[in-house]
Amino acid sequence: EVQLVESGGGLVQAGGSLRLSCAASGFTFDDHAIGWFRQAPGKEREGVSCISSAERSTYYADSVKGRFSISTDNAKNTVYLQMNNLKPEDTAVYYCAQGSYYYCSQSHDTWGQGTQVTVSS
Repeated sequence: EVQLVESGGGLVQAGGSLRLSCAASGFTFDDHAIGWFRQAPGKEREGVSCISSAERSTYYADSVKGRFSISTDNAKNTVYLQMNNLKPEDTAVYYCAQGSYYYCSQSHDTWGQGTQVTVSS
């Protein structure tokens, strides 16, 4: 069974940092890109970052470039999202998702349950 489990969310003041983890199981980790998404109340889900499996190419939404960093630990089948200089507008539920392909795309097969990130001003 494919599973993605997020952790690391919480409450932080503006300017602070959090590191989210996405622990993956049930599939060949090296065969799939992993994406991070977020959804704030009343807003549509948006893509935040993605890392491909082959070359470990990384992509970021303009709103988080320079502040967020995505990385992997292949030994642990885990993808991390390091979030620095957090802003109140980063408040959302953050999800990781298994990409359908080894490269980042709009297609995702399995989603985690999400972890709440709240940034206070």
